Amino acid sequence: MDRTEVETRIRSLIEPFNKKNVAITDASTFAGDLEFDSLTVMDFVAAIEDEFDIIISMNQQAEIENFGQLIDAVCKLQDD
Repeated sequence: MDRTEVETRIRSLIEPFNKKNVAITDASTFAGDLEFDSLTVMDFVAAIEDEFDIIISMNQQAEIENFGQLIDAVCKLQDD
């Protein structure tokens, strides 16, 4: 699956969590722009893991700060 497909699928997953309808770019941050709290992050990560059949470790989650980094991480995990 290429980066564009991954981005499209993640965009559809993020919609229910994007309560303020923030315009999402690669630079959009989860804590700052989207105002995700820790519970929302956990729910969102679970949705991504289910959708892509991957596991995002706690260490990886700590390194992912914005939407673009998330797309890249999912692409990399699918390649492994």
